[in-house]
Amino acid sequence: MQCVPYLIALAVLVIELTPAHFIYTGPLLTAVPALAAVTLGPKGTTAAAALALAISVTTATYNGAWGTLQVYSNFLALALVSVAGFIASHAVQERRQRELDQVRRIAVTAQEVVLRPVPARLGPVLAGSLCLAAGTGAQVGGDLYEAVQTRYGVRMIVGDVRGKGLSAVRAVAVVLGAFREAVHYEEDLLDVMNRCAAALRREVAVPGAYGQEVLLEGFTTALIAQVPDEPVVQLVNRGHPPPLLLHQGRATPLMPSLLSPPLGLEDLINDLPVKPESYAFIPGDRLLLYTDGVIEARNRDSEFFALPETVEGIRVDTTPPEFLERLHQALIRHTGGDLADDVAMILADRFHGLTEPSSGGADVG
Repeated sequence: MQCVPYLIALAVLVIELTPAHFIYTGPLLTAVPALAAVTLGPKGTTAAAALALAISVTTATYNGAWGTLQVYSNFLALALVSVAGFIASHAVQERRQRELDQVRRIAVTAQEVVLRPVPARLGPVLAGSLCLAAGTGAQVGGDLYEAVQTRYGVRMIVGDVRGKGLSAVRAVAVVLGAFREAVHYEEDLLDVMNRCAAALRREVAVPGAYGQEVLLEGFTTALIAQVPDEPVVQLVNRGHPPPLLLHQGRATPLMPSLLSPPLGLEDLINDLPVKPESYAFIPGDRLLLYTDGVIEARNRDSEFFALPETVEGIRVDTTPPEFLERLHQALIRHTGGDLADDVAMILADRFHGLTEPSSGGADVG
């Protein structure tokens, strides 16, 4: 559709420079900026009008038509339509931008309602969170995170719903709702994950458009971590990138011993986790939970973001919000500010004792 004005201009030029120039092409040439105003915006309309004017001058010169009333009538009509087209295209562009801004504000508000900030202090850990939306217009992402202090310890979840838009938001709300309820009543961390999976399966079974969308593209990778009073961290991983444990300046991915499918794909494999996996998590250690938008971020040379090396270069005396902000800046530098996917992270800092000062701010994203 955007090439139609230029095709018409080309057709006029061919007619005027051939023996068929007896055909009156004035209305066709006037239509060029008019059509451009509908499809190409103000800049495209200006370019199309300039092209039409150049063709009009060229053909009038080639055919020796200067001095005739028809030529000047064509120029006047072309000028009037070009000015009107430019004004109309500018108004249309402004209206579309206002509508897009409104949709973006609604999308951001909806996501902020679902993803509430992580508290700065939770039991034996200091925490910080970061959430960055990809540059995808008004689309709402499917990353999720939460951290809750319970009688069983601090429980955290990060996850990523495949897909975007309302179906992804619906799946995020379902999983987070199940998690926020189950963490206070289920003693076994595996049962918390199973409750999230069951809630997603129930949502898929709901008839209607949203249920079908979740069914088609809404499987969810998820990682649940628990930090009890003991110096350990317990993990249940369902197809999610492994968290990083920062110990004495070294970053180690906590790989699961059993690869498990994401939530919603349990029927594809029988080997599901039977118990949480436990790792040492002593005072001074840090645990970074993140979504795949971090490790899959690419630079202009299509190189992936080096997450372990980056976090090892961040000073150990930073607070969780400061740590995540520096990681954020490194990610922006790597991608040139153009994130292809949403990013969500939680940093949990196992501090040395009750006298440890708390960090300021709960969320930097």
